[in-house]
Amino acid sequence: MSEKVAVLTTAAPAPAHTFSQGVRKGPFVQVSGQGPVDPETNEYLHPGDVAAQTTRTLMNVRAIVEAAGATFDDVMMLRVYLTKREDFAIMNEAYGEFVEKHTTKGVLPSRTTVFTGLPREEMLVEIDAFAVVSD
Repeated sequence: MSEKVAVLTTAAPAPAHTFSQGVRKGPFVQVSGQGPVDPETNEYLHPGDVAAQTTRTLMNVRAIVEAAGATFDDVMMLRVYLTKREDFAIMNEAYGEFVEKHTTKGVLPSRTTVFTGLPREEMLVEIDAFAVVSD
């Protein structure tokens, strides 16, 4: 039986609270919710720009997935949390561009989108992921 291990990378923001960037057990990887944060400065980026926030957030998710030994093609599910329903189309376009660019084997991850409040006012989007590492 494999141990549960924390996934850590400097290519994504350090967690601000009591959780890991991601956790891996066997081939399974769960990435904690990420926001539009610069991993070097820990500053929230792109205020008011949901497209740019979506791209930065997905870059952080991808960095953690890769730090776990997976690739973006190993991502099974992405969950997107948006603060405003009217941002959906703009988020969806940026999301689609990123996911299509980084999915190389033709099968896009599944996705759920939820409209909710987020922990910081400047966050328009948060995304988490579940991946299964390929053999």
